[in-house]
Amino acid sequence: MSAFSADDHRYLGRALELAARGLYSTDPNPRVGCVIVRDGNVVGEGFHARAGEPHAEALALAAAGAAARGATVYVTLEPCAHQGRTPPCADALVAAGVRRVVYAAGDPNPLVAGEGAAKLVAAGIGAEPGLMAPAAEALNPGFLSRHRRGRPWLRVKLGASLDGRTGLANGKSQWLTCEAARADVQRLRARSSAILTGATTVQRDDPRLTVRDPTLELRGRIPLRVVLDPTLATPPGARLFREAGPVLILAGSDEPKATAALAAAGAEVLHHPGVAKRDLAAVLAELARREQNEVLVEAGPRLAGAFVEAGLVDEFVLYVAPHMLGHDAAPLAMLPMLDDLGDRWEFRFADVRQVGTDLKLTLTPIAREAG
Repeated sequence: MSAFSADDHRYLGRALELAARGLYSTDPNPRVGCVIVRDGNVVGEGFHARAGEPHAEALALAAAGAAARGATVYVTLEPCAHQGRTPPCADALVAAGVRRVVYAAGDPNPLVAGEGAAKLVAAGIGAEPGLMAPAAEALNPGFLSRHRRGRPWLRVKLGASLDGRTGLANGKSQWLTCEAARADVQRLRARSSAILTGATTVQRDDPRLTVRDPTLELRGRIPLRVVLDPTLATPPGARLFREAGPVLILAGSDEPKATAALAAAGAEVLHHPGVAKRDLAAVLAELARREQNEVLVEAGPRLAGAFVEAGLVDEFVLYVAPHMLGHDAAPLAMLPMLDDLGDRWEFRFADVRQVGTDLKLTLTPIAREAG
């Protein structure tokens, strides 16, 4: 790997800025940005905006035109090497006669996975990976997780009081957090492939689970709403079904009348053995099969705790409001009692910031040591 220059960092940084413009809209594709530089001048830029539309490299090459010949290309992900809904970007770069390609992260998609770089090298083009790779991977945790681990990136969002309570004992929880925190949740929803909850939450809170901030550019994409429903208890009259966008009921039982009622309300009902067996890993594998990259869990303490106990949480986003609800109020997560502190579930603070009057805590798990 070559030593990267200050200019390399600057132009790849610009490519990352461009990639972030597709944060809410590229799903199930990755967020990718591209900058083309010749003789110290930027001659083309592009970012992938939506699945099925041109990739970042294709847009940047179109902007550069003949100036791409002999240029250096900065791109946040290894150029694709396969024919999908759009042609291979590696072939387009070869045809354009570029001299060098600096890319941040490799593409783990088995249809690419080094093949893009190999095509460039075979054509005599320098292919240099690794510059600012952590930043590029942070833009695409779900896409990378789906291809590397066979499951989406799982983000659990919770709102809590200072004493770690999420709602009153009588079930009332609106509004626990401030307006600014609720607006911030809209951004979490917008970047998610799917928003997942449980049938109990649908019955109790009747949530919409939609993105209601018109300033967020989803470009027509609507996140899938997923309900885990062991007993087919989701009400067909729930507000979920009065909003635009797909709803998937993952059911643990096969009751024809209830299934027909939910299907008539507009849901896809899938009787999934993972729900009946409480196998949440199998549930996530099903969502990965459906090309869901990032899954946001907005559920009650029982389901949130089940994901923690199963070791499937990749990120916690916790909005802490500056008040207390009392020891009888609902907890953050229902988890089994421990006898030893060494068995506790541990997290590290990845980010802490104030949002309105609340604190937003972003936490990632610390893996338990085996044995």
